Amino acid sequence: MNWLLLILGGLFEVGFTFCLGKARESAGSDSLLWYGGFAVSLALSMYLLIRATQTLPLGTAYAVWTGIGAVGTVLMGILVFKEPATFARLFFIATLIGSIIGLKAVSAHH
Repeated sequence: MNWLLLILGGLFEVGFTFCLGKARESAGSDSLLWYGGFAVSLALSMYLLIRATQTLPLGTAYAVWTGIGAVGTVLMGILVFKEPATFARLFFIATLIGSIIGLKAVSAHH
């Protein structure tokens, strides 16, 4: 269950970076709504991380959480914000995903 909370927290991390990007592109009350989404997503992401670390190893949980956020944010940048999808970026995203899977595989199962 705590791995699920951790994954969900990582997805909310992607959510707050997405909202930050959309707020940057917006103006007026639209940007305020995106900043509100940023704040809610940030709070939920942190809460879920805190809950997950009550039973999962802190170092592993933090690395997985940030890894999900990093991979998700880069993919969001490529797919939504039209950032470049170079071979090098995709290669290192793949190695990061492999590292996240590896950390989960070698961690104690809770």
